[in-house]
Amino acid sequence: MNARALFHLAFPVRDLPEARAFYGELLGCPEGRSSPSWIDFDFYGHQIVAHLSPEECGHRNTSEVDGEAVPVRHFGAILSMADWDGMAAKLQAAGTRFLIEPQVRFKGQAGEQATMFFLDPSGNALEFKAFGDLSQVFAK
Repeated sequence: MNARALFHLAFPVRDLPEARAFYGELLGCPEGRSSPSWIDFDFYGHQIVAHLSPEECGHRNTSEVDGEAVPVRHFGAILSMADWDGMAAKLQAAGTRFLIEPQVRFKGQAGEQATMFFLDPSGNALEFKAFGDLSQVFAK
């Protein structure tokens, strides 16, 4: 695995100013290049691109994980526990409606993690998580 490789994700949004406010202002992702049909964001050191494509927006299916209905199509970031706590508080203060409230999943098991799921304004599902021990990210 190349430790210098960066992740890139392109995803649909229904409205670019709305995406700019959500990703740029609420989540704090610096904006990169943009055009009338897309916006690049620095998503924790990785490149995500919001493309104007309203007909492709929204999540549709879930899968059961540790007793929760997790959106099958989702993306997010693994934060430090302190940053995760701060993001959860920021999202709660902003009135974010969570699909899965901030919680600890797999308690006492390999891969124990703090997690939360919510939607962006276009219905794209995001998961932010944190591990007390990063060696547990890929634990079996």
